[in-house]
Amino acid sequence: MKKIKYSGVASLAKQFVPFLQWIPELKSASVLRADVVAGVTVALVLIPQSMAYAQLAGLPPYFGLYAAFLPPMVAAIFGSSRQLATGPVAVVSLLSAAALEPLATAGSASFIAYSIMLALLVGVFQLSLGLLRLGVLINFLSHPVVMGFTNAAAIIIATSQLGKIFGVSVEKSAYHYETVWNTLVAASTSTHLPTFGFAVLAFAIMFFLRKVNPRIPNVLIAVVATIALSWAIGLEQKEKISGDQILHKPTRDLVRSQQKMPEDLAIISEEIKAASKEVDGLQRDRGQYDESTIEAIAKLSTLKLEYDRRQQLGRIEKKELKDTRLRRADNGDANAAVYYVEGRIPENVTVMPRVWHTAEIDESGNVVIHAGGRVVGTVPDGLPALKAPTIDARSLLQLFISAIAIGLIGFMEAISIAKAMAATTRQHLDANQELVGQGLSNIVGSFFQSYSVSGSFSRSAVSIDAGAITGFSSVVTGVVVAVVLLWLTPLFYHLPQATLAAVIMMAVVGLVNIRAMRRTWNVERGDGAVALSTFVLTLLFAPHLEWAIVIGVLLSLGIYLFRTMRPHVAELSRHPDGSLRDAAVFGLKTCDQTSVVRFEGSLYFANISYFEDKINQALSSKPELRFIIVDGVSINNIDSSGVEMFELLTERLSEGGVEVLFSRMKQHLMNVLKHSGFVERVGAERFYRNNDLAIEAAHESLGDEHAASCPLNIACLIEDKPA
Repeated sequence: MKKIKYSGVASLAKQFVPFLQWIPELKSASVLRADVVAGVTVALVLIPQSMAYAQLAGLPPYFGLYAAFLPPMVAAIFGSSRQLATGPVAVVSLLSAAALEPLATAGSASFIAYSIMLALLVGVFQLSLGLLRLGVLINFLSHPVVMGFTNAAAIIIATSQLGKIFGVSVEKSAYHYETVWNTLVAASTSTHLPTFGFAVLAFAIMFFLRKVNPRIPNVLIAVVATIALSWAIGLEQKEKISGDQILHKPTRDLVRSQQKMPEDLAIISEEIKAASKEVDGLQRDRGQYDESTIEAIAKLSTLKLEYDRRQQLGRIEKKELKDTRLRRADNGDANAAVYYVEGRIPENVTVMPRVWHTAEIDESGNVVIHAGGRVVGTVPDGLPALKAPTIDARSLLQLFISAIAIGLIGFMEAISIAKAMAATTRQHLDANQELVGQGLSNIVGSFFQSYSVSGSFSRSAVSIDAGAITGFSSVVTGVVVAVVLLWLTPLFYHLPQATLAAVIMMAVVGLVNIRAMRRTWNVERGDGAVALSTFVLTLLFAPHLEWAIVIGVLLSLGIYLFRTMRPHVAELSRHPDGSLRDAAVFGLKTCDQTSVVRFEGSLYFANISYFEDKINQALSSKPELRFIIVDGVSINNIDSSGVEMFELLTERLSEGGVEVLFSRMKQHLMNVLKHSGFVERVGAERFYRNNDLAIEAAHESLGDEHAASCPLNIACLIEDKPA
């Protein structure tokens, strides 16, 4: 493929807008055709996946289409990878939902606003790292941490869909494993068989087609088949009724309380604002300890407690309503339908066999009830409108901490698959430019109602398998999504949510890789312990996933520090082949008067004591020791503490009759030792280019008689060989 050369302004433009490098290649009909085919192919996978992942993120499914529209285009234009497919992904969707659960109810208007704000923060963080060329920070997320987290996240994602698979609904508990257990308990008695049947059908279609030919769009076919069947049998059974149609006073009271809750919260919120303003004024005018100020603060605290109490009461009432089962009276009048609470039906009343579940109170105050399977429902048509994300200053810090975790994890996923593809296509990959592309895709997406996105393993594989050559394939993908949003959204109304749950579960199966964790354990127990700890903590802490990541990173850093604090220190002796080897490993005899020590690590403040301890052990085990030769070939760096230790050690041992010599010190280390004045103070004659010269100098000082019998002398090996 011919490379295009740039100079001056064009070169600078190429650096910040990488698409200038590949856009001239589209003049070739074969390249254009390959990118169009690949873009459409990826879109066929992306459209159903994006709706499923939006559901995982706690958002209405159509927000997945918004996230699949502009972000892939922006990432392709400003990123350095040509085949990376950006959009909604499972792990980022899970992290987004987990970050927002403490702030708002999933699917609510405030939850949606927080999701879009979080996408903006993720984008700002990633863009900042890219522009500052700080992509190296991604290395703090070590491979064992990412491996343990990804495996656990895949299990969490899969189990979070069990309620939609079985057609049951339970309140979320403080920890994910409790929610899973409650879901399984509910499923054991209340599984909605048609919903479960659709899930099984979707699984069967995707699994069978994947086995037949992985290139077949199995997800799309499963979606189309289940939509058609759902429409044909009328899977969704949903109605809206008024609270007065429920002939059970406690339930009607719950409905009225839920209808009144938004108004109550709005009134208390206004009172809190007024009270806060009053407190600020009194503190400014009369001071913090004035009686009127204290009374105003107490009033404000009471209002805040009242707001929290009303919210908590609303959650309890909502759960009671969801647990309520209704039966329609068989009075033959559809226009005057009345409902009885199951278990509270009078003996003289005949009811219909269908059981209705209360779902929610809509914006009009109606009670939404359903007796069938859940479907996606109405998907708004048209492209997402340009709208600046709402910034909530109170939640900014909390969300930005989550944005850092999402930004790093999401980019780790993106850069991993991008590197794999770059190795195949032999294209240049710039990690910092990729951060710019991912960051801008999240920023631009947030202005068009997108939640956080990242590069996708599965869709990138589809892209490269379909023959994508340039980033134009991602532009084609975005255009196909736009066509769907403009004209095809009504087709998704009858899409069963169980199908989307099955799509998610099938997609994350490949993320579970226990074999890799076992291999890591066998290779290095420390890394294996970090991976296992992160895996277990992620499962236990869910949905508070950020803590598992933080602890995993700290464990990795701790193990790294422990390793560098206690590096291997070898005493060398002459091997039969003439080289100097580790005497302990090869069972070699060492010299009593000359010791060659190799320190295998950088010398810095945390391990200088360990180095001194090893030298002292050599002194105590060899009373006749006269020379210590420090082999510096494995010392990569040295700090001021290390230089000071060398100086003190040299002086102390010289006073005791033991001379310290240095050999094979790297040039940059010699520069440090010279600039610090150490070489001048101890004498340049102590430094040698190699170990043999240092040993020869020691032998000259000890005399020929010692040299003739010293195990370090290569001549001894020649004399010991049989004639």
